[in-house]
Amino acid sequence: MRGGLRERLGIGWTVHGDGRAPRPGTAVGPGERLSWGRTAGLGAQHVVAMFGATFVFPVLMGLDPNLAIMVSGVATILFLLIVRGKIPSYLGSSASFVGAVSLIRAGGGDSSAVTGAILVCAVVLAAVGLVVHFVGGHVVHRALPPAVSGAVVMLIGFNLAPVVAETYWPQDQWIALITMLVVLAGTVLLRGFWSRIAVFLGLVSGYLLSWLFDLAFGPITAPDANGEVGTRLRVDLSGVGEAAWFGLPELHGPTFDAAAILVVLPAVIALIAENTGHVKAVEEMTGTRLDGSLGRAIFADGFASALSSSIGGPPTTTYAENIGVMAATRVYSTAAYWVAAVVAIVFGLCPKFGAVIAATPGGVLGGITVVLYGMIGLLGARIWVENRVEFGDPVNLLPLAAGIVIGIGGVSLDIAPRFSIGGIALGTIVVVAGYHLLRFAARRSPRRE
Repeated sequence: MRGGLRERLGIGWTVHGDGRAPRPGTAVGPGERLSWGRTAGLGAQHVVAMFGATFVFPVLMGLDPNLAIMVSGVATILFLLIVRGKIPSYLGSSASFVGAVSLIRAGGGDSSAVTGAILVCAVVLAAVGLVVHFVGGHVVHRALPPAVSGAVVMLIGFNLAPVVAETYWPQDQWIALITMLVVLAGTVLLRGFWSRIAVFLGLVSGYLLSWLFDLAFGPITAPDANGEVGTRLRVDLSGVGEAAWFGLPELHGPTFDAAAILVVLPAVIALIAENTGHVKAVEEMTGTRLDGSLGRAIFADGFASALSSSIGGPPTTTYAENIGVMAATRVYSTAAYWVAAVVAIVFGLCPKFGAVIAATPGGVLGGITVVLYGMIGLLGARIWVENRVEFGDPVNLLPLAAGIVIGIGGVSLDIAPRFSIGGIALGTIVVVAGYHLLRFAARRSPRRE
């Protein structure tokens, strides 16, 4: 009985092979795991992959980053339980709301108004997930066929490119380049488990190298995360000594403002597409059909975001960064995500750890994210290739081309003084609506010989 319950909850893992590394030509499935020591190492790599964005996006939204880290762990556990361990994903802070939150704050909204609007959006997303679950995943698949879902995965991954180019890489281009090369070389040249944690090795190497550069060459003159040029040390640990070892994050309740809610609601479209794209990406990587779990995944994301925003945290979403780690390691074990989630909860309660991670040089993050974000984008191309999407058909080619450029370039559309939609959301609308409108028109127009 106990074993059956564990299997239903998705926490009854079997050891893959000898537990040391995936056998040649195979991958570690969601219901499998390596040895607990190696699983812990992979969990640490997932923490590293999600930490930068999960920490940065709340800062950009004016919310507590330590709370975001802690809630991300809770959200991931809830997600894994709701999807019964079938979809290995980490739920970190969502970037889809940053622009809308900026508009709310520009209009005088405070943090409670921000989280109140996010809470409403999250409830709507959870409701959509319930509909998909009971009606069937085919509804979403009809709306998002391979041509469309591949484009959504691609624009989600490549939409993050400006974060690398404008925020991380310029802070220290040489450290970024070296860190990138360490990740690439480690993945290809190292064997077994060590090749699986190349991202983590890249972060540690880049961190240490930045410290050595400070000793050898002194401070660097470069932009910081806000784009302000100044002279500074690459590794600044001054905040670590001041931070406490244990402390609860700052909590606050939501308030509800109609204008703020209207600004945020379009993000639901992006989140549905984002979740669908991520489920598709996991499906492609694991070779497992996940149609029956799509509704659960969307509901779980909405439920987790509602929980987070109800106590003052940011919205959550399944993380492309961690899907990139799985693509690089071929280890899809949900056990690694449980480890990452527990570690995140503990670290979220430790301001000192948050200070150590916050001190990670931007150049190091640039070298890591340039690889991971690119891999996510290329997963979209993989969906196209494996489903043999025909780009000779203008119905496929034109809306996808327009939507991808809009999503990657961050093109926005100002609809009203306090209502704007852009980036992933607008790109997704153009891809989905353009595809179906052109497909509808093509079916009812006479074929040209």
